Amino acid sequence: MRKSLMNKYKILIVDDDTDLSMLIMDMLEDNGYIATNVTSLDAAYEVLEKEQFHLILLDINLPDGTGFELCQELRRVSNVPVIFASARTSEDDKITGLDMGGDDYIPKPYSIKELMSRINALLRRTYGSKEQGEKYSLKAGKDNEIVIDTASKSVTRNNIPIKLSLREYDLLLYMAERKGQALHKDMLISEVWSAFSIVEPSTLTVHIRWLREKLENNPSEPVFLKTVRKVGYMLEESNE
Repeated sequence: MRKSLMNKYKILIVDDDTDLSMLIMDMLEDNGYIATNVTSLDAAYEVLEKEQFHLILLDINLPDGTGFELCQELRRVSNVPVIFASARTSEDDKITGLDMGGDDYIPKPYSIKELMSRINALLRRTYGSKEQGEKYSLKAGKDNEIVIDTASKSVTRNNIPIKLSLREYDLLLYMAERKGQALHKDMLISEVWSAFSIVEPSTLTVHIRWLREKLENNPSEPVFLKTVRKVGYMLEESNE
């Protein structure tokens, strides 16, 4: 029997053990979660560019690298919770996983019930209850509205879900929290990509363009994501 839909969190499993991953996916879906499985680093990077997840279950030994690498890269752009699940059980591996930004480490083989308990606990610590999330609404005229729901990490445009990458979501949320403020390009890069990342201004420009393509009726004449000359960008709403 499925639990309440309040648990509709999206979880990414990065593990090349497909049999185990299918078992975990069944467990997660039975408990009301949405689960996705990939079996390599390249596949993980690809799906993370397209979708947001609330938690990542990450193996260490992967065909094209290690989970440590992925976690380290993730921490440059996101605070999504990560649980390492690995047959590598040495103290050094556990310390490395946590030092790389992991939130928990569970050695294989593990109890499915224990894994579920750890996932639930980490989601509660990270997000609290769904009711604790905030919603940001932006309107332009009567029939053009964007809603950002931080509890579910989802974005809708006129009640239609919009798929954003992690960086697109973080950029949009950062600007929504400062609605009506002109934000300098350097500040956006530093805050959204972190001060420790080397990001060219053109990267920000491209992400703004992608957001406009997804959120604006006419991306060449934006009503939400405005360019502020000699400064950067501003997210605002309009009564027009």
